[in-house]
Amino acid sequence: MTATATDITEDLIRDLLREQHPDLADRPLKLGALGWDNQVWRLGDDLAVRLPWATRSADALLRKEHTWLPLLAPHLPLQIPVPQRLGEPSERFPRPWLVTTWVPGEPADRAPAARPAEAAVALASFLTALHRPAPAGAPAGRDRGGPLADTAEHFTQGLASATELGLIPDPGAVRAVWEDAAAAPEWAGPPLWLHGDLHPANILTMNGTFCGVIDFGDLFAGDPACDLAAAWILLPDGAADLFHATYRPSPDAATLRRARGWAVLRALAGIHIGDAGVHGRPGGKPTWGPPAQAALRRLTATAHQ
Repeated sequence: MTATATDITEDLIRDLLREQHPDLADRPLKLGALGWDNQVWRLGDDLAVRLPWATRSADALLRKEHTWLPLLAPHLPLQIPVPQRLGEPSERFPRPWLVTTWVPGEPADRAPAARPAEAAVALASFLTALHRPAPAGAPAGRDRGGPLADTAEHFTQGLASATELGLIPDPGAVRAVWEDAAAAPEWAGPPLWLHGDLHPANILTMNGTFCGVIDFGDLFAGDPACDLAAAWILLPDGAADLFHATYRPSPDAATLRRARGWAVLRALAGIHIGDAGVHGRPGGKPTWGPPAQAALRRLTATAHQ
């Protein structure tokens, strides 16, 4: 983590807009969210300003979104933040930043989907539209989208730590799901476009179902099983079967096995982040724990289905 030396304030953002995008400088401005990598400030009713404030890698991720999201957005059935303007580094703020469309809704870690059928169809339709072969030059995944077995160390450490903290009631059942997933045949198809980071804080709800998807910083091409893990992470109990029946092409057994493994990894991460939030440790988010625990319960209950 490398903190931005410049404090991000309303005055700073107005100065940046006046320097580079003066037609937007007088719009109402208020803080919208503090993410892992970026601060998001709402700009008027329909736009937002995203500025990197923590990880140094956020600079490249913003430029990646600026390049690719305008090409993907027209084909997606849920709203996403579409970059409208790119702010270049300057003496006032030495990092790139974006003006994007604003996506209304509440993050699902605070407002979970309450209409299982509608949510399952919405999520499956979104991923069906997104999961298309990526062109040459599409970004590669960092530690996702490749062979699941390559994540063995992350899984072992995550499970051991969560077990020591008393957060996993049946570590053996969790290990069984992951080991079955890691032993599944690898993806043999072309690299597909993936969101790469579908956890409850990155999908928005309205009226009980999903209405938008945010934070495409991990956008890359790879194995769709990485995203299909969302069926266990995001959906209410009993909705995964409808999700799988709606998603096209229908995932084969090996892909579903790998997806369960990616879901285990995502759930373990959420459990740790949630526990850190409950105990006031840096980077913790208490709302992440309950959906992650629910996901592990679903995964261990369906290990042999």
